[in-house]
Amino acid sequence: MTHTIQRGFVDIGALQVHYRQTGPAGAAPLVMIHPSPGSSKQLSGLMLALAALGHKVVAPDTAGNGDSAALNMAQPEIGDLAAHALAAIDTLGLGQFDLYGSHTGASIAMEIAIARPDRVGRLVIDGMGLYPGEMQDEVLAQYAREIAPDTEATHLMKVWHFCRDQYLFWPYYNRTADGRLPNGLPPAQELHDFVVEVLKAMGTYHHSYRAAFRHPKRDRLPLIKVPTLVCVSSSDMLRGYFEAVAALVPNAQTAELPPWNTDAFNPGAAAILHQFLHKDTV
Repeated sequence: MTHTIQRGFVDIGALQVHYRQTGPAGAAPLVMIHPSPGSSKQLSGLMLALAALGHKVVAPDTAGNGDSAALNMAQPEIGDLAAHALAAIDTLGLGQFDLYGSHTGASIAMEIAIARPDRVGRLVIDGMGLYPGEMQDEVLAQYAREIAPDTEATHLMKVWHFCRDQYLFWPYYNRTADGRLPNGLPPAQELHDFVVEVLKAMGTYHHSYRAAFRHPKRDRLPLIKVPTLVCVSSSDMLRGYFEAVAALVPNAQTAELPPWNTDAFNPGAAAILHQFLHKDTV
C-alpha cells in the first residue's frame, strides 16, 4: 500500500497547531517532533518510510515553527513547547503513543516523556547537543538571530544562507575550513522546501532554538523512565555528543543511523526505529 502525507490543524485555545500524518489508521501512533528551524515537512521522507513498515505517524509543527502559531510569551522554554505539543496530541485523541524527537524536537520529546511516562510507550532521541558553558553562550548569542522583512528583500537571502550553510558548516556561521561539514548540500528542491518552511515562521523560529540551547539536558535526561533509544546519524553535526547523551539516559539503547546524504537514510533509519519500537511485540 502506498501512503501519502495528510495535513491538518487542531485548536489549542486561541492558537492553532499544524500537523502532518500518514500510515495505517489502526496502528499504534508514533508522534514525531522535528528539529529546529524547519517544520514537520523535514520529516516527511522518514514518516513515509515508517508508514511503509506499518506505523501511524503524526508530526506536529512546533509552536512558532512551520504553520503552527507561536506561543503568547516572550521567552518560551522547552517545557512550554512540550506542554503545548502534548495538548495537541490530546486534542487529536491519540491516547498512548510512542515518541520520536530530533535535535530541538528531542528536547521537547524527552520533556513529554518525563511529564507523562504513563502515556509514552517508547522514546527515540535522535541527535542532541550537550554544549559546555562557553559554547552554550556562543550559540545563544549568535545561532538563532532575529530576522525581519525589509523593502530590499535582504531577509530572503539571510534565510536562504542561514538554511544552506547549516548543511555546510558547524556552527553555520563558522564559515571556515575548520567549521566545514563533510556531506555537502541536499537536492535543490529539499533545500528550497526547508527555506520556505523557515520563511513562514521567520519572526518566531528563534524561540524554539533558543529554548533548546537553554534547556538543562544534563539535569533532565536522567529523569527519563520510559524505554529509550538514543541514536544519531553519522552525518549529524551533534554526533560528538552521542555517547555522553546515551550515558545520561537510564538503560538507554543506542544505534547509529545511516548518513543523511544517501538514499539509504530514510529506509535504514525507519528499520532501526521499527526494530526498537516493536522489540517486545514481534
